[in-house]
Amino acid sequence: MAQQNEAHARLVVDDEFKVGPVHDRVFGSFVEHLGRCVYTGIYEPGHPTADEEGFRQDVIDLVKELGATTIRYPGGNFVSGYNWEDGVGPKQDRPRCLDLAWHSTETNQFGLHEMASWLHKAGGNELMEAVNLGTRGLAEALDLLEYANIPEGTARSDERIRNGAKDPFNIRMWCLGNEMDGPWQTGHKNAEDYGKLAASVAAGMRMIDPDLELVVCGSSSHTMNTFGKWEETVLEQTFDKVNFVSAHAYYFPQILPDGSRDMASFLASGVDMDGFIKDVGSAIDATKSRLKSDHNVYISFDEWNVWYMGEEPSRNPEGIGNWPVAPRLLEDIYSAADAVVVGDLLITLLQNADRVHAASLAQLVNVIAPIMTEPNGPAWRQTTFYPFSLTADWAKGGSVLEPKIESPQYHTERYGDVASTNAVAVRGTDGSVSVFVTNRSLDDECAFDIKLPEGFTPHEIEARTLHDDDIFAANTLHDQNRVEPYTNDSASMHDGSVSVVLPPVSWTAIHIR
Repeated sequence: MAQQNEAHARLVVDDEFKVGPVHDRVFGSFVEHLGRCVYTGIYEPGHPTADEEGFRQDVIDLVKELGATTIRYPGGNFVSGYNWEDGVGPKQDRPRCLDLAWHSTETNQFGLHEMASWLHKAGGNELMEAVNLGTRGLAEALDLLEYANIPEGTARSDERIRNGAKDPFNIRMWCLGNEMDGPWQTGHKNAEDYGKLAASVAAGMRMIDPDLELVVCGSSSHTMNTFGKWEETVLEQTFDKVNFVSAHAYYFPQILPDGSRDMASFLASGVDMDGFIKDVGSAIDATKSRLKSDHNVYISFDEWNVWYMGEEPSRNPEGIGNWPVAPRLLEDIYSAADAVVVGDLLITLLQNADRVHAASLAQLVNVIAPIMTEPNGPAWRQTTFYPFSLTADWAKGGSVLEPKIESPQYHTERYGDVASTNAVAVRGTDGSVSVFVTNRSLDDECAFDIKLPEGFTPHEIEARTLHDDDIFAANTLHDQNRVEPYTNDSASMHDGSVSVVLPPVSWTAIHIR
């Protein structure tokens, strides 16, 4: 192994400067009818661990360990061609349908009732329901809301009861379509047309239940040609009717002309996410000012992850006679470096807790996911599982403190000079301090110092680091525990501060009591 240089970085933790509370919904995830996320993912009748409803218990156990909260469902691109009615009622009567988004066949053996039951078994996670505003509109959205939330006494609510759910599902958070700015989206619309439709649907849904929390579609990427203008046009028409505007972002290391990957820029993906959040925040503020509104709209970053988009695992089936059921799609195998980036993106979301009140790691199982399964076989944790689960465990319920970081810089092709160390501190309700930190440097380890708040005397410290000397090492079916967090024995306490050595390309969680 090549000799490493040592850099120095410092984080000052100050109780006087709070960004905002850690919202539980920031630890949401996403289940879409895509590839094997549902079928042979969370739902596989006949699997050795399956219960009487066909839910894999091994997956439920991992979902609980992951700490996911809100689950966005049923899409994603899938929802823009989905008829929700096809997924309710007796299973033998449900139709098999073409899914145009992923060129697959949807059997509809898993639908709203199954999702509600699965969520209950997985720990009571909140359902974040998306409505189809691609091929459908106001009437269908109102029917779904009536079916889901009205206790009884109407055609749709009584239908739900006949289908086995006496109590309403009481879904509070609803997505008004998905990525409607994207030309790939079934029913794609321009900002003006989508804004009018979303405003109409939002107004109608609030006539049934005025206290719903509604998410309007923002841009599906920071790089969309319509970014910014889309947000302002849509928000002009919907601002006082919605609670959130969505943001979506996926990152992967670009392939350079010499065939290598641009790992330096990839490790700094949080720089782009932070800029995205601030730009959307500016659009929200500008629209609020123009409308002279006293209403607040926040960001739901309801799709984010590492995704090797455009590469072999992400290629759809093709051919008019080829519509497979639950094909292996988007099954990226994540490396140690990918996990460091996921940890860095989580840090960025927390740093923006004043703006980002919800987020969804896309997706939960098999499809660009922290959890992988084999049909009739095991389930295991990908490398990206660990930064999510540790952050959720130590940050939930806390308050984010304004990050004050002194860090060396390094150069990237995409973002110029960026900080090699990125960190955030969370003050727990029990008085503890949790710090999450990445060392983005490919070459240098970092001596990282944490100055604790005045009067805070540390008695116990736990530091867990995710790092591998081979940054491309991964957890696979045949080597499921190759990359795991380990106890970082370099952590020490002295004079109101904590020090820890961060290896290059690493993510570390530090819990100080």
